[in-house]
Amino acid sequence: MRIAVTGATGFIGTHVLAELSKHLVDIVAVVRRNAPVDRAALRTEVIQIDLQNPPDNAFALLGNPDVLIHLSWDGLPNYGSLHHFERELPMQYRFLRGLVQAGLPALVVSGTCFEYGYQSGKLSEGMETHPITPYGYAKDALRRQLHYLHEKRSFELIWTRLFYVYGSGQAASSLWSQLQLSVARRDRIFNMSGGEQLRDYLPVADVAKHIVMLALHRADIGVVNICSGKPTSVRRLVEGWIKENGWDIDLNLGYHPYPSYEPMAFWGDRIKLDTLLEGIQ
Repeated sequence: MRIAVTGATGFIGTHVLAELSKHLVDIVAVVRRNAPVDRAALRTEVIQIDLQNPPDNAFALLGNPDVLIHLSWDGLPNYGSLHHFERELPMQYRFLRGLVQAGLPALVVSGTCFEYGYQSGKLSEGMETHPITPYGYAKDALRRQLHYLHEKRSFELIWTRLFYVYGSGQAASSLWSQLQLSVARRDRIFNMSGGEQLRDYLPVADVAKHIVMLALHRADIGVVNICSGKPTSVRRLVEGWIKENGWDIDLNLGYHPYPSYEPMAFWGDRIKLDTLLEGIQ
């Protein structure tokens, strides 16, 4: 089996490559043209493609992969930027449609819990989506476009709807990275929100493992939440990180306001994910 991965040098992409390397598959890392790439560090075949203007033979250039794991998406973490649907959405669909039309058999795409919008409580795949941010709207629109393409073209589609991911290599603006930076600076306090909001967090290594398992055991399953299924307060999460690592730092709760684009309490339903993983093992 040959698996191509876009966004291969990104936060989740590097962990997906590491997980794929544990399996007997041919891997190709897809990176943007002219992007600085340490090919030795990636330890796999690397193909540079401009997603904005991909070549007509992109599928052949990738070596006719059996599966594409599509993680590439620009413009984050600015969820409110119009870039997401003005530039990213049409570019993404055009690129993926070209591969499908050229014969791509299976596609695994990273979605987001932001597709659910301002809905609270346990969120399941069967619920209607109501995105309220440009980022959530663009991701949801891409999912719908691929659904319609799926009705016209024969290919397997898995839409992995990611909740909150954390771990090594995360963006500097993330909660995890900001806390690590404060500890490294020997700050006495860490400024954060009130921390009472409930979220669904999953370590990036687990996220990568789930994505890879679904990709290896190809199936036309549509949307699946990639989540822990357990609501956790942000305060409890951060306190757990501090205790686990033995860090000496106090929390300054209430320094930052709660985000206006998220409800106070939501988490994922992972019944579908667990059922799929049980069937695979």
